[in-house]
Amino acid sequence: MKKNFHPNYHEATFECACGNKFICGTTKEGEVVKVDICSKCHPFFTGKQKIVDAAGRVDKFNRRYGKAE
Repeated sequence: MKKNFHPNYHEATFECACGNKFICGTTKEGEVVKVDICSKCHPFFTGKQKIVDAAGRVDKFNRRYGKAE
């Protein structure tokens, strides 16, 4: 690898707004990186995600391509 070309990759502590802390590798400067959302509070991972149905598109998709009963 070329010298002085690649960024410094090191481990840092990530702190989420919800209070969760975890260690991960990063190229961002500093020992502590603050993030807004993590896997402990993201709606997809917590099961609180909602599907926003605009004009019945999900139902239309399920009727067209869903399992035959």
